[in-house]
Formats: sequence, C-alpha cells, structure tokens
Amino acid sequence: MKNQTARHIGITIVSVAFVLLMCFSAWRIFRPHERHVELDRSHYPIKGLDLSAHNGTPDFDSIAAAGIDFVYLKASEGESFRDTGFLRNYSQARKNGIAVGAYHFFRFDCDGRSQALNMLQTVNGCNLDLPLAIDIEEAGNPANFSTELIISRLETMVSYLRAYGYRVIVYTNKNGYTRFLLPSFGEPDEETGLWICSFTNPPLPHKQWSLWQHSHKGRIPGVKGDVDMNTFNGDSTAWSAWLDRVGAEQ
Repeated sequence: MKNQTARHIGITIVSVAFVLLMCFSAWRIFRPHERHVELDRSHYPIKGLDLSAHNGTPDFDSIAAAGIDFVYLKASEGESFRDTGFLRNYSQARKNGIAVGAYHFFRFDCDGRSQALNMLQTVNGCNLDLPLAIDIEEAGNPANFSTELIISRLETMVSYLRAYGYRVIVYTNKNGYTRFLLPSFGEPDEETGLWICSFTNPPLPHKQWSLWQHSHKGRIPGVKGDVDMNTFNGDSTAWSAWLDRVGAEQ
C-alpha cells in the first residue's frame, strides 16, 4: 500500500512539473515584447528621455544629477492639442542645463499645415537645442486613412516647419519607417533625421539613424514609474558637433 501511495505521489509530482514546464515554455514563446534594450555605454554614452504630461511632474534636478544629456518634451498633437506640462518641463530642463527638444504627435486625421502651425505656436519663444520632432506611428491613430494621404500630410508639415527655419527629425518605429518615411524621404540624412524606436540591437541595421529610443521601461531618479529612454548615434564629440549644427540652423 505504501509503495502504491509513493508511486502515485511521484507520478503527480512529475505531472505537475511537466505542466509547469510547458506553461513556462509557452510564456517564453508568446510573452509580450520586452520593450527594452540594455545599452553598452562605451558605445552609446549619450543618455536622453522623452517626457509628456503623462509622466507627471518630473524633478529635473534629480534628472540632471542622474547624467541625462537631453530630453524631448511633448509640445503638441494634431491641430489644437497642447501638452499641459510642456512649458513647465521646458523651463526646468533649461534651468538644469539639459539639452531640450520638442515633439509633436502626428494625427492622421488632421492636415499637415494645421499641425505645423499648432506646433510652431506652442514652441514660439522657446530656445530649443534639438530639431523639432514629429512622432508618427499607427498606435493612437485611426486606421481608415490611406498611406498616400498620410505621407502627403506629413510632407506638408515638414515643409512648413522647415520654412520657419527649423531642422526636423522624425520619430517612428520600424513599421512606420518602412510605410511612411522610405516612400517619401528615402534614406535618413542630415536634412530629415531619423529617431527610431526599436528593441533590437542594432536598432536599424545599415541605416543612418540619429536618435534611438531603446526602452519604454527605463527608471530614472526624478521620474515616477517607467520612462522612455533614448540615446544618440555617436560619442560625446559627435554629440557636441550635432548640437552645434542644429543651433547654427535654428
């Protein structure tokens, strides 16, 4: 009787272990993307964040003390929305000596001219160190707009921003790069820079990107919760030269 009980217990343990192993294997295969790449800082020494009102009220004293070199702040979205935290975040970042840029979330359902004017009015009077950034992605946008119409509106917005003397960089993921940028602007260059969101290393093989958003799961003193982390494609000398070029043109 004892042998039968022991055998039954052994079979049960093996069965449970097998089920747990199968569950773990399935989780490994089907788990959501980690959305984070840990960087070798000897290759990517420049550290940056992007922030919006969604991040609450950041403590820029702590952010600067953590060695953050630059920050992109959400300024506007569509044809009328303006981020409520932009001016406060801009002022605090400047006060702490952090290089500052502004970004606009591009809406598929708004024309390019009205979006450009909204961004220009929002950043009016700001002394920005980085190119104006346009964030274009499918997430958060309606799906019933043709690629051709979206590209046309994007081109219009870029043209208006350039006409006012600003350099422009476009933020997108790999899908957006293929769908929106390549057909219109071709390969990234000095005129239209690329800020790529990617969770592979390298982020976009054999392409000339300027900025890389490598994490949605960063943790930095001064920001509560997860924060987007970014880096620059180059060392400190290249970074300084890039800032000088932007400053000379804006």
